Amino acid sequence: MNNGNEKNRKASRLGGALLLLLAAMIWGTTFAAQSEGADKLSAFAFNGIRMAIGAAVLSLFLLTRALPGAISRRRNGIGRTPADEEARKAKTLLTLRGGALIGLALFGASTAQQFAFNYTGAGKIAFITALYMFFVPLIGLFWGKRVPLVTWISVLIGFAGLYFLTIDPSEPLAVNRGDALAFLCAVIYSFHILLVEKYAAFADGAELSVVQFTVCGILSAVMMAFDGFPTAPAVLSAWKELLWAGVMSCGVAFTLQVVGQKRAEATAASLMMCMESVFGVLSAAVLLGDRMTGREILGCTVMFFAIVLSQIGEKLVDALGFGRGRRAGNS
Repeated sequence: MNNGNEKNRKASRLGGALLLLLAAMIWGTTFAAQSEGADKLSAFAFNGIRMAIGAAVLSLFLLTRALPGAISRRRNGIGRTPADEEARKAKTLLTLRGGALIGLALFGASTAQQFAFNYTGAGKIAFITALYMFFVPLIGLFWGKRVPLVTWISVLIGFAGLYFLTIDPSEPLAVNRGDALAFLCAVIYSFHILLVEKYAAFADGAELSVVQFTVCGILSAVMMAFDGFPTAPAVLSAWKELLWAGVMSCGVAFTLQVVGQKRAEATAASLMMCMESVFGVLSAAVLLGDRMTGREILGCTVMFFAIVLSQIGEKLVDALGFGRGRRAGNS
């Protein structure tokens, strides 16, 4: 019996990891769609329409998820008590407040990232954006979170990779505007992830995402009033990119992430998510014909090593037994 349960758990973990890998592939290929979209629409127009599509897709998902339960309660004559109504209202207010803050962070990060495509390649943006994996624990310091030594080492290695990826040795002080915007995107995404972590503990993840996509879409639409609204022909010319970024990236990939993270082991989940940057480079090369220099490839390789180290380093230290004495002395 125990063997059967263990096999089921292993199969579930493997299935979860594969779902996360698929989500990472979708997100990675979205960099190519965003790059193509930047040639047809302004950053605010592309993000505004994309987020609206994502909110619509997730709203449909929530509706199909909630409908069977509502029908069952009505058939069985089960109603909500006053206490249930109060709890529902409190949760709704928390979801709206948290989703609004998360949506504001998403607006800042996605805007910086989309503008970056006007100045640099999709592959570089994919890897620079992945720096959020380093910034999350660093920013967490100010929220009272412990940062392991392995993370500090990963950060140093990651910035070394960033140097090879973005800095021209003949002009060491010159920084590409697109690279700088992608770096800013990574910083803002770090706050976005920490906000998601904070509010997802008390609210439904899919509901939070509907609110965040809606808020981000509204803010992008407001900025379109100053930047200029797109014409119908321009929107139609980018319909493939908008659908991929809206339906697949915002809608489908998010759902895969939610299901996958519930099943997969934490370290495996982190590694699968790391693959987003790799898929970003591969899709840029295959779909857009982007080519990197040897120095940029070296930078990507070093950064990917740092990303993997940041995700599995502490467990590796524990597995080798280097952390036992330290913890024994602290206990």
